[in-house]
Amino acid sequence: MAGSNDSDGAERDGQEPGPLIITEDENLLDDLLRLCAAAGTVPVVAHGGGARAAGWDSAPLVIVGEDCVHRLRGLARRSGVVLVGQHRDDTRVWQQAVEIGAEKVLGLPDGESWLVDRIADAVEGDGGPALTVGVLGGRGGSGASTLACALAVTAARQGHRTILIDTDPLGGGLDVLLGGEREKGLRWPAFAESRGRVGGGALAESLPRLHALRVLSWDRGDSVTIPPQAMRAVMSAARRRGGVVVVDLPRRFDGAVAEALTQIDVGLLLVPADLRATVAAQRVAAPARSLLRDLRVVARETPGPGLPDTEPARLLALPPVGTLPWDPHLADSFARGLPPGADPRGPLSRFCTEFWTRVLDRPGAQAPRPGCGGTGAAGGQPEDHGAPGAVVARPCESVQEGRS
Repeated sequence: MAGSNDSDGAERDGQEPGPLIITEDENLLDDLLRLCAAAGTVPVVAHGGGARAAGWDSAPLVIVGEDCVHRLRGLARRSGVVLVGQHRDDTRVWQQAVEIGAEKVLGLPDGESWLVDRIADAVEGDGGPALTVGVLGGRGGSGASTLACALAVTAARQGHRTILIDTDPLGGGLDVLLGGEREKGLRWPAFAESRGRVGGGALAESLPRLHALRVLSWDRGDSVTIPPQAMRAVMSAARRRGGVVVVDLPRRFDGAVAEALTQIDVGLLLVPADLRATVAAQRVAAPARSLLRDLRVVARETPGPGLPDTEPARLLALPPVGTLPWDPHLADSFARGLPPGADPRGPLSRFCTEFWTRVLDRPGAQAPRPGCGGTGAAGGQPEDHGAPGAVVARPCESVQEGRS
């Protein structure tokens, strides 16, 4: 029978601690183990021992069968207790719920969907959702995938829990760009049939780990169409895990990409500072801004004559983030096997470091305010703007000085 016993810890192999199950009903236990597996966690099962010793005080959630309510007498009340009863119409079951301080009484199979969600919520914690940044190119070859990888690598290097999601099946795979195409782990085709709830921890553990971050990319097979429901499930799971999610977006939107856009906090439109690229970016910006709550422009320097850095944002009528300097050594870094953003002294890494510092490293800052021209804090709270230091990547004045 699956599940850990009284003496086993649930925090194995980096997993979050699972719920505590207290029942001696074998059929009910099998059902509860199945639901825990659906939520992406392994529970602790109190087999005949004391509930306190099994983790009554520390478990994120306690699921009690009505056959074992008597084992809880004398224990201190705690939150997060669910009573599973097969006779919910019996007043004694409700009396038992009051006796143990249960938050809910449910029966199976009717309550299965609710219980899977409740288990996943308890295991993943109640922290805020991940700050989710989407990157798309104003035209082909603008370097959006490179910037997305560099943002993810930099966030992970700063100690943020990071997932990089590749939503472009024709882009060749971000795992290749990061040098991890042979790394073990699941790719997008494994999630094409996902529906409903996907556990955030289970998702992360299943993905390749590259440069201290998790990467969801494509395999080398034929392109796979990802249904919007699968994109919704995967994006929601990644966001519930907290930290940072970076999404590399294609320039053409289907239903799945539209679903991803609705879950992005801030979009970065990378536009080379020349007229042709800015004209091309208008066709990308129009549908993107209808779905994104917050779309901003990153101007990229070009090696030859071009527009002033401020012109792409002005012509597109979008708030600027800053200017990404031209890096003549980027190709050499790739040839040496370095991922984008790996060199902390390079202009790409310094741009990303400045971006995350503005967004994440201020006290209380979690996410930009939707529709704000500057980089703000979550929930509409004003950002704590300190004195800007030397800004190598030249963020725009509105970000640097905190004006929206």
